[in-house]
This record gives sequence, C-alpha cells and structure tokens, in this order.
Amino acid sequence: MDIIQEYYPLFLNGAWYTIQLAFVTVVLSLPFGAALALMRISSNKILSTIARVYVEIIRGTPLLVQVYLVYFGLPMFNIYLDDFISAVLAVTINSTAYMGEIMRSGIQSIDTGQTEAARALGLPKWVAFRKVLLPQAIKNILPAIGNEFAVLIKETSIVSVLGIKDLMFASDTVRGATYTTFAPLLFAALLYFIMTFTISQLMNLLENRFAKADN
Repeated sequence: MDIIQEYYPLFLNGAWYTIQLAFVTVVLSLPFGAALALMRISSNKILSTIARVYVEIIRGTPLLVQVYLVYFGLPMFNIYLDDFISAVLAVTINSTAYMGEIMRSGIQSIDTGQTEAARALGLPKWVAFRKVLLPQAIKNILPAIGNEFAVLIKETSIVSVLGIKDLMFASDTVRGATYTTFAPLLFAALLYFIMTFTISQLMNLLENRFAKADN
C-alpha cells in the first residue's frame, strides 16, 4: 500500500488521461459512425460497398496494428501529430466501424411506417431522418453506446505500448520503478473497474429517465 500511496497522483493522472481519450473518441465516432451507417444502408452501391469494406477491414484487424499504422505510418508522409491526437485518431478509426454498426442496427430497428408518415407530411428525406428517425434510433442504441464507451476505456490501454501516459502506462511505470508487479496492476484494474462501472450506472440512469419520459 505504501507504493500506491507514493504513486497515487501518477495513477490518477493516467486515469484522467484514459477518460479523456475514451470520451473524445466516443464524441468523434458518433457523427462518423452515423455517416458510416447511412452509407451502409444507402441504395448507392458504391457508398454501401465502401462502408462495408471499411467495417470488415477495421473489425478484421487488431487495434494494436491500427495504432501502430497511425503512430508510425503518418510520419512517413511527413505528418507529425501530438501523442494524444495520434491516439485519438487511431482509436476513433477503430471505434467508428463499431459505432457505425450500432447506429445502423438502431436505424433499421425503427418501423418503416415512421419514415413513410414523415414523408407523407411533406418532410424532406434528410429532415425526416434527423427529426424523426435519429432521435428514436439513439434512444434504442443508448445502452450499446454506453457499452462502447466502457469498452473504449479498457481498450485504450493498448496505447501505453507507445509511451502514451494513460492508466496502463502509469502502472507499467510504477512496476518498473519499484520492481513490484501485483500491487500496481491490481490498483490499475480497480481504477478501470471504477470508471467502467460509473459509466454503466450513468447510462442506466439516462435510460430510466428516457423510459419515464416516454411514460
């Protein structure tokens, strides 16, 4: 416990970095995921194919490889990004594929009669989607979005291999400085659990509020 007390600020800074990385990724992947979902369900074969290929490639390759490609690949084209920006870009590229599929399932779960009714009222297709379908779809997929946020908090630990100072990097730093393995890893696991459990409870509260509003 003396080790934890001594390095407590380092763990907290790492946890805060992890939360920021996951939050920014979710915020960015939502609009990109929505665009990807629209491409997937589009009647335009080219757009649909591009979206499907993107999803299959991203879901079929490890996140670590994608992180390496961004972190080490961009400098080959004279593109140099801050470590945090590089991490956000890599994880967003990955998360967008999953968010797109989540949003596609949410959109397709809405009764087609909703669209027909909106069009019958004279609403343009895009307005009908934005004001009628999208709000309902988001309510339907809210648990999945919350789950994606929790997953990202855990998955972003992979960026520590690049020396990015997230929670896992803090744990590795303490292990290297103290030659103690169990305590730093156990404390990091506890912090990850606290973060993901908190997100889960917040999403449950939000779901309940929506359910009460519907009633």
